[in-house]
Amino acid sequence: MVRETALHPRDFILPLFLHEDAEDTPISSMPGVTRWSLESLVREAGEAHALGIPAVVLFPKIDDSLKSPLPEECHNDGGLIPRAIRALKAAHPTLCVITDIALDPYNSDGHDGVVRRDDHGELTILNDETVAILCEQALCHAKAGADIVAPSDMMDGRVAAIREALDDAGFQHVSILSYTAKYASAFYGPFRGALDSAPKDGDKKTYQMDPGNSREAVRETLLDEAEGADMLMVKPAGPYLDIIARVRETTTLPVAAYQVSGEYLMLKSAAAAGWLDEKAVALESLTGIKRAGADMILTYFAKQAAQWLAEG
Repeated sequence: MVRETALHPRDFILPLFLHEDAEDTPISSMPGVTRWSLESLVREAGEAHALGIPAVVLFPKIDDSLKSPLPEECHNDGGLIPRAIRALKAAHPTLCVITDIALDPYNSDGHDGVVRRDDHGELTILNDETVAILCEQALCHAKAGADIVAPSDMMDGRVAAIREALDDAGFQHVSILSYTAKYASAFYGPFRGALDSAPKDGDKKTYQMDPGNSREAVRETLLDEAEGADMLMVKPAGPYLDIIARVRETTTLPVAAYQVSGEYLMLKSAAAAGWLDEKAVALESLTGIKRAGADMILTYFAKQAAQWLAEG
């Protein structure tokens, strides 16, 4: 009766990995997580939705032959993600489908943006050129039926540009979940292995946020809100509970937080070794994220957590 924070399956968004293969592939760096075929993806999403989880977010592993420096595949209407969106909406009309808007799965350089190298090999990310491609990607996903597009690239001005592109094309109803405070974190390693999307050289510190910065998250919140974002994201979640709380205090928009692959793997590994009770620590970690101010939690525990909550 006096509990201040309670979890519910509707709090969760389930990240799903997919590939072109007909076979499902367990992801070794993320125990219990699978890279799905299209058919299995539809089934897995349906099972999650039946447990009360309202939304999934899609992450593709793209064949190397389709990657390029100007990643045209990211806005190919016949590509993996548009086909997955159409299949999911046909099978589960009430499921909310969210798509990742970023170039790294499609970019032969492995970066979230278009890369330029000078005569000395120094690498620069081209912000405006990247934003133009991100708009094409968002439009491609909207046309396929995506409910929410989620730019995770951290380029400047991309929220406003995507909002304008969607509105001009008649997709005013498609929402933007902006990765507002995405930190250059060491906790992303297992995820990049799952997508084979790690940078070929350099790092992402010039466009993702410094883990030591807090006030910057407030500035990014105000910018994304002004540019037309419908929801804001903090990533990672567990090591950044103070950032979730600060963003929550700054905006009236819904706030999402992403419990990332490294957070998940630590809990799974400790539980597998018998050092922690997996159910207890997973639910406690998710409660902490919600208590900090997250309205929505992206977590690989989503399906398990929904089942645990149903058990009481």
